Amino acid sequence: MKHIKIEIIANDYQQEELIALFDEYHATGFEQTDEKLIAYFLEENYAKQEIEKILEGYSFSSSEVEEKNWNEEWERNFQPVIVDDFVAVRAHFHEPIQGVQHEIVITPKMSFGTGHHATTHMMMQQMNSIDFQNKTVFDFGTGTGILAILAEKLGASKIIAIDVDDWSIENAMENFERNDCTKIDVTLSSAIPDQTFDIILANINRNVILDYMTLLIKSLQKNATILFSGLLVADEDDIKASAEKNGLLFVNQTERQGWISLLFHRNS
Repeated sequence: MKHIKIEIIANDYQQEELIALFDEYHATGFEQTDEKLIAYFLEENYAKQEIEKILEGYSFSSSEVEEKNWNEEWERNFQPVIVDDFVAVRAHFHEPIQGVQHEIVITPKMSFGTGHHATTHMMMQQMNSIDFQNKTVFDFGTGTGILAILAEKLGASKIIAIDVDDWSIENAMENFERNDCTKIDVTLSSAIPDQTFDIILANINRNVILDYMTLLIKSLQKNATILFSGLLVADEDDIKASAEKNGLLFVNQTERQGWISLLFHRNS
């Protein structure tokens, strides 16, 4: 099948907004650089008028791309990710990585969260400071599933993972099996489960986090922890204001390549 390739000049924040919008039109994959977003759509699913309306005001170009093995292309360029001596993420075709406490093995596909993006990297780094032993965890927007996998490796007793992208769910399930995970339930959904958790991991984006903030906090047990990322530095004040308005206590934050993660605690 042919694909339509769209190249858009956009900054980091604009790229995240566009990715969220394009997901609704069944984009099959994305490539990101500091100044450009490349989006791919199956030709048969390409809603030209709607996409071009979204892109009003942007400089962009589109072209047809002949059929190719997209995952093979993706895999060819996939490199292992190492977060200090804490955790390494590698593809199944890479050699085992020595000198780290935890190793996650994935089948790299084009779902979000392979560890290369700054936000996923920071989430894993922050998880090193959180006690997961015998804790219940909600992974909101699981992507490839690596945060849920890491949570299980860190001793979580039960993990609920959701995503709205069926491609991500398929890839996450494959990765859970590859890492012999037995404590993760994954669902194609945007609904917050009707239960409470000790830890919530939310690596999404500013708008989704703000929209779901109240529901997420209601899903926290007393003395619980919530970790946000998918956020730009410019999002810091809005997220902190919303979280603190809803009774969360700010703990710390990290910054990487213009992105941030924010850690909060709920005392009551």
